[in-house]
Amino acid sequence: MAQNIYDDPAFFAGYSRLPRQTLGLDGAPEWPAVRALIPDLTGRRVLDLGCGFGWAARWMREQGATSVLGLDLSETMLARARADTADPAIQYSLADLEDLDLPADTFDFAFSALAFHYVRDFDRLVRAIGRALTPGGGLVFTIEHPIYMAAAHADWLTGPDGRKTWPVDQYALEGERRTDWFVKGVLKHHRTLATTLNALIRADFLIQAVEEFAPTAEQIDRTPALAEELERPMMLIVSARKAAA
Repeated sequence: MAQNIYDDPAFFAGYSRLPRQTLGLDGAPEWPAVRALIPDLTGRRVLDLGCGFGWAARWMREQGATSVLGLDLSETMLARARADTADPAIQYSLADLEDLDLPADTFDFAFSALAFHYVRDFDRLVRAIGRALTPGGGLVFTIEHPIYMAAAHADWLTGPDGRKTWPVDQYALEGERRTDWFVKGVLKHHRTLATTLNALIRADFLIQAVEEFAPTAEQIDRTPALAEELERPMMLIVSARKAAA
């Protein structure tokens, strides 16, 4: 079972104050890049893996999705999603992505934002998603970039000249990473970029696009703190498609 840190009251209190939770999708600087990879959802049955507060689920319905199933490990997150959603075509359900088991050929598109790096067995997960998608079905997901999360003690290093650099060590040593974020000991699972993409290929996904998110000049003008994101990729965005039968 994946670590359910989101039901920790201290973690949830801090997480709820993040701009991407108070402002929704507009508070996520990577959202324009993600949105550009999402296909036309008109008439599509959508699966939202790690749905959180339901921001993406509601947006997908606005784009014409016939139905959305949001899955999350956190009862607290799901309670908030249900409270903020008044749409019978959006359903939320408790699920652990470590042992995801869904009926075959049930969804036309799957989406996940910043959830897969909490999953230990990524190979199993992508195979389960592949089974649940119809032939030709799409998958778009974001994860913390392997360069961002590889180091055992990932944080900015400041040199004598004041320049900040990001450490990249233990990159080829895949496995657990612990970080202190709102609470101590948040568990994530580091995989190299090659491991991530090859898992998709083995599960008969065709990779459509790979983006290493960096803010635009316009975004930096509006939010100067984003300039440090040019120093290293924090987020990986992947678009893939299940091979047609």
